[in-house]
Amino acid sequence: MLVSVIFVSFLIIGSGSHSQELSLDTNGYIVYCPCMGRFGNQADHFLGALGFAIALNRTLIVPPWVEYRTGEVRSIQVPFDTYFNLTSLAECHKVITMENFMKRLAPVIWPEENRISLCYSPRGSTESCNAKEGNPFGPFWNTFNVNFTNSEFYGPFHYDVHHTNIANEWKKKYPSVDWPILAFTGAPASFPVQHENKYLQKCVVWNDEIQNKAKNFIKMTMPRGAFVGIHLRNGVDWVRACEFISSTPNLFAAPQCLGYRNERGKATPGMCLPNVDLILRHLKRVIRNAKDVKSVFIASDNDYMIHDLSNALARMEVTVHKQSEPVSPHLDLAILGTANYFIGNCISSYSSFVARERNVKGLPVFYWGFPPDRLSSTNIKEEL
Repeated sequence: MLVSVIFVSFLIIGSGSHSQELSLDTNGYIVYCPCMGRFGNQADHFLGALGFAIALNRTLIVPPWVEYRTGEVRSIQVPFDTYFNLTSLAECHKVITMENFMKRLAPVIWPEENRISLCYSPRGSTESCNAKEGNPFGPFWNTFNVNFTNSEFYGPFHYDVHHTNIANEWKKKYPSVDWPILAFTGAPASFPVQHENKYLQKCVVWNDEIQNKAKNFIKMTMPRGAFVGIHLRNGVDWVRACEFISSTPNLFAAPQCLGYRNERGKATPGMCLPNVDLILRHLKRVIRNAKDVKSVFIASDNDYMIHDLSNALARMEVTVHKQSEPVSPHLDLAILGTANYFIGNCISSYSSFVARERNVKGLPVFYWGFPPDRLSSTNIKEEL
């Protein structure tokens, strides 16, 4: 394998003026399937995987985003740089897109006969990771024509590289000489994102196309002046999830408000699924305290409450806006990230993405129903 790696390095670097030069990382690579949840969950996992790669000093093979679209039976794989700036990411750590890796490096340093999937323990009824069983697992790996010849169970190892010596244990058990590629069935990261990895949000920057679309929307649609961005999560699946809020105090992204040990209180129904009265009360309070707000931008997965909010804010001469159909959730995120003020959902990982971005920028963040029964006039902010 070492002979092959040396040969590939020479072959790629010296392959002619029309080829991009790629240097090999002798410390190895990490690749994984972002196979849990939608964008918010995948973003949490991405930060954790990036932190894990940094700790092991391996190059992170940046996976595409897994998306589920109406009318499509299987998941769709969307390249990372469709939304985000790869240059900004590369300034934080060694990275290569999965598309580039599979095309340029995988044929030699990860030959088909040596492709082993890693998982904590057997998945399914056989002594295997079953890395391609189900959707999105199968469609994800099939997008890159990856088949696995064997499975490796790494339990009881874990991913908390910040409070234990586990990074060195990974290096000892899986040295890059024998394991140039660590291919994980799922993300080598915890959910929600570990507090120590939140600072890596600074590496995930919207690309120029998304940023320009956000700026143009604000310029062409929103009245001149400050605006509040709000996230309303109220789809059928979310309503059902919120039914478990009393028995699951750290549901989804709740730690962003309550802390990882519930040191800042317990989750309430109002934090998860605020009613119209709570939404109006908190929104009006932010507007009054700000005194310069001219409009509100709404992002939602179901009910935007346009009629209710428009009527309630008419006397304050504040207008209400949303994207026209078809709505881009990523553009919603980018707009929310630049709003003068933001009110999000404590429990939602979609809101937590916005909150992390705004914390990096030093912009105010508020949450529905938190602190309970009141809304602080100062922004609720976690240090990254």
